[in-house]
Amino acid sequence: MPPTPTAAESREQIEPLLSVRDLRVVFELEEGTVRAVDGVSFNVRAGQVVGIVGESGCGKSVTMKAILQLIETPGRISRGEILYRQNGARPRVLDLARLQPRGALMRALRGAEIALIPQEPMAAFSPVHTVGQQIIEAIMLHASRHPDGRSISRHDARVMTIELFRDVGISMPEQRVDAYSWQLSGGLRQRAMIAMALSCRPRLLIADEPTTAIDVTTQAQILALLRELQRKYDTAIIFITHDLGVIAQVAHYVVVMYLGSVMEEGPVDDIFHAPKHPYTKALLRSIPSLYGETRMILPVIAGALPHPFNRPPGCPFHPRCDLVIPHRCAHAVPRLVPVGLQQQASCFLYHDPAEPA
Repeated sequence: MPPTPTAAESREQIEPLLSVRDLRVVFELEEGTVRAVDGVSFNVRAGQVVGIVGESGCGKSVTMKAILQLIETPGRISRGEILYRQNGARPRVLDLARLQPRGALMRALRGAEIALIPQEPMAAFSPVHTVGQQIIEAIMLHASRHPDGRSISRHDARVMTIELFRDVGISMPEQRVDAYSWQLSGGLRQRAMIAMALSCRPRLLIADEPTTAIDVTTQAQILALLRELQRKYDTAIIFITHDLGVIAQVAHYVVVMYLGSVMEEGPVDDIFHAPKHPYTKALLRSIPSLYGETRMILPVIAGALPHPFNRPPGCPFHPRCDLVIPHRCAHAVPRLVPVGLQQQASCFLYHDPAEPA
């Protein structure tokens, strides 16, 4: 029989590692206020891969920057909670939204417990330091001791970096550790960035469109690598992309965003096989199929994402929705309501505006 989990282990399986609640991020500009993230809520559990999908400009990356407290001026978190359950001898729940971005606690969490794979590794790596030097620095900063208590020397950190390169599939790691980012191909740079993100064994990994700037063959290899590393280290992952095909391959749970709000969320099988929100259905219809009719024009979502200073009243998607309800969708904002066992959608097709919250 498998061992009975302890109370702490059972609680870890039930309670989310990260809980984002009613998060709002605004950018106060001379032309007006941009609501980049407008009431986003979702949970990430230990070992779970949560995919966040939506068109460019829907607030996916800003949400992740808010979690890491990397919102730059004139942006700020105006409301909401980002609850992170920190492990250790004395477990505690931290509200990351209340921490100082440059404070010691937030700086200790970044890289060590919550790591980021940025959208463009060429811009993320310093061009004047070798990739190995940069990963060694991260290890020395966040993982200063071995599990047995011995201090990590610079030589130890270099050996760990070479082993990380080997884990992520970089050939000739002993030589590549001394290479500069501009000497590596796009695929190798992305692998080196993944190695850097995993260098301190984070509990939560945020992957911000890690397959956008690479070819499809390398993309398949990177996705397979992330799946393998996720199983090996049991790391929770937030995977941001606009590609639903990628989400289908890696995610357990999906959050669909539009104009800073969550339109629908649920297990990946429910989202793909029984979508509820008109926006999710429209996104899925626009995916090319091997089994569809040939020489047919692909369905597209009518219109375009509204300008941030010209947000439509009511449901943000109603100007482009083919199931819009007259005199309702343009006058009130739908709330996220259950539409299945584990599925939620923000649409008046599933609740009346007069219904109590």
